[in-house]
Amino acid sequence: MYSKLLKNDTVAQVLGKQVLRSGTSVGANYREASRGRSKAEFTSKIGDCLKEIEETEYWLELLVDSGCVSATKMAELLDETRQLIAIFTTIDKRSKGEL
Repeated sequence: MYSKLLKNDTVAQVLGKQVLRSGTSVGANYREASRGRSKAEFTSKIGDCLKEIEETEYWLELLVDSGCVSATKMAELLDETRQLIAIFTTIDKRSKGEL
């Protein structure tokens, strides 16, 4: 896991734990969405996924801004995160009938 690759200092570890929490929450919320009992429940959980992936992006950016991880090393992961944001945004809009 990426968090094990972080420096062993307080800032890196705190930010890494936040990434771990919000990043794994995306998967948990997506699983709940896929098992939703109604369209409203699905839409709500997809919104939660989007919120958590956007929070994950924030923590990843802070890891770079704080100097804990170089922008070069983080580029691919941030790109994937932004692709997931685009995917979940599209799912969210379609579930609300906005697309």
